[in-house]
Amino acid sequence: MANDLMNRFDVDPFFDRMARYFFSPSRFDNDYADFGNLKTDINETDKDYTLKVDVPGIDKENIHLAYQNDTLSLNINQEKSSEQKDENGRVIASERSHGVMSRSYTLQGVDRDHISASVNDGVLNVTLPKVTESDEHDGHIEIE
Repeated sequence: MANDLMNRFDVDPFFDRMARYFFSPSRFDNDYADFGNLKTDINETDKDYTLKVDVPGIDKENIHLAYQNDTLSLNINQEKSSEQKDENGRVIASERSHGVMSRSYTLQGVDRDHISASVNDGVLNVTLPKVTESDEHDGHIEIE
């Protein structure tokens, strides 16, 4: 019965990570230990939403943001490789890894033309200003 519970979702993150560290505890694995976790802080004020997403070691060229239908989509596609050489310059180990992550956030009433984003010290900062009442207006002016 325990095996059925463990295999229900094909992957158990705790045991999968523990097995990876036990059988191949390389420095390369440490770089990707939390690759599947996009830890996020979201704050809302009257004027905007601000998101802070942990993206350590991710190049900004590999981060793709889109806002459509009240949903902010974050997609990351990162490839990494490393080589270890001996004292004679011969390659003794060569490793490659490819990781894909994505996450979506439902944030309503955003002024999509004024969204800004930046990456500083491994943190993606996204500011999504809210639509003001004047922005929601269709431009028609009533004559009194």
